[in-house]
Amino acid sequence: MGFSFQATFAAEATRPISDDVYIITVDGTINPVVYYKIKRAISTITKKQGQCLILVMDTPGGLLVSTRKIVQEILNSEIPVICYVAPRGAQCASAGTFIALACHVVAMAPATNIGAAHPVSIGREMDKTMEEKIINDTVSFIKSICKHTGRNEEWAEKAVRESISTTAEEAVEINVADFIADDMNQLLDKLNGREIKLASGKKVVLDTKSSPAEEIKESFGEKLLDTISDPTVAYLLLTIGILGIIIEFSHPGFAVPGVVGTICLILSLFAFQTFTQSIAGVLLIVTGLILLLLEIFSPGFGIFAVGGLIAMGLGTWLFFRSPHSEFRPHGGYIIAIYLFLVAMTTGLLVLIKRTRNLKITTGKEGMIGKIGRAVTDLNPEGTVFVHGEYWNAIASKQNIPANTKIIVKAIDGMVLTVEKVDEN
Repeated sequence: MGFSFQATFAAEATRPISDDVYIITVDGTINPVVYYKIKRAISTITKKQGQCLILVMDTPGGLLVSTRKIVQEILNSEIPVICYVAPRGAQCASAGTFIALACHVVAMAPATNIGAAHPVSIGREMDKTMEEKIINDTVSFIKSICKHTGRNEEWAEKAVRESISTTAEEAVEINVADFIADDMNQLLDKLNGREIKLASGKKVVLDTKSSPAEEIKESFGEKLLDTISDPTVAYLLLTIGILGIIIEFSHPGFAVPGVVGTICLILSLFAFQTFTQSIAGVLLIVTGLILLLLEIFSPGFGIFAVGGLIAMGLGTWLFFRSPHSEFRPHGGYIIAIYLFLVAMTTGLLVLIKRTRNLKITTGKEGMIGKIGRAVTDLNPEGTVFVHGEYWNAIASKQNIPANTKIIVKAIDGMVLTVEKVDEN
């Protein structure tokens, strides 16, 4: 009896607690930053008990690794996610097709298209066996999405194998898209009253007719990371990183290629999702600390310090802005902390370098340059009085009479090498 009660309760459609509708615009390539933005948005809206998330899509495609993670977030979301291919003339191609098909509702503006999801490699040719394996895997991936969301599996397979693309009107006819909406207002009108079943089995009825739509804006840091995560830019960074390290090893001591190459290599590996944003941030912070330590032992104040501060700045931003971190201070606080760190680090480096350049005043080395007087004649050996002590000494250039001012030039064991002080 308890089981039937739970099943009945799960099947009931409920109204969302909040009327808020949130919008994210994806108008570039699909990359790790897009994944992080969507993941963070879904998590935030769920906590705020918001109504739904609308993805306004205009993308030529992107990385399959990021696409898979975004699809996982959407399929397991506790809020409805709506894909809206817009504005007019926009496309939802390649990786964008997978994301759209995973959404609970797919809407398209007039004069838009969707499809062309054939996988391609970046920077290298694939042999036939590897290409076939990737295509088959990608086909099974897109068909599994369609099976879960109830969309056209046959068309989805052709979109991967044959790179077919479909207009908005055709997409609605063949069950790829749900409807066409001219603008955002019409989209909200058509979503109103729509019943959506979530991954948990709970059904939600949307109430969007009078709901305000709030767009989630990109910060400057997100725009910067979005640019870095573009596949073309990421591949360029990888090339610069490898070339820089090769040049540094072939011409050690030049510093610039090694510093730039290391930073570019870490950023490119993050862009290709070799590791997460948090790990990339930690690696950049550690790299920055190592570069600052190298600056202590290098002459002047140069590339190691500048590279170290840049690496620490990027690393700090990546780490504290990671969606995997619960500790997310405001951007202004991060900038303030970083500027304080720059000031403290610069001051310490200047102090350390000045200390290293000071003349040694203790031990045997501290005797060099001291002024004293000859107690006996130095012909060339004799006795001198320096620094409150009597020393055996040797005149290095000429004999020195007693009571003559001398200066210490070197020390060997307990014997000083001295010269006569020029009175002029």
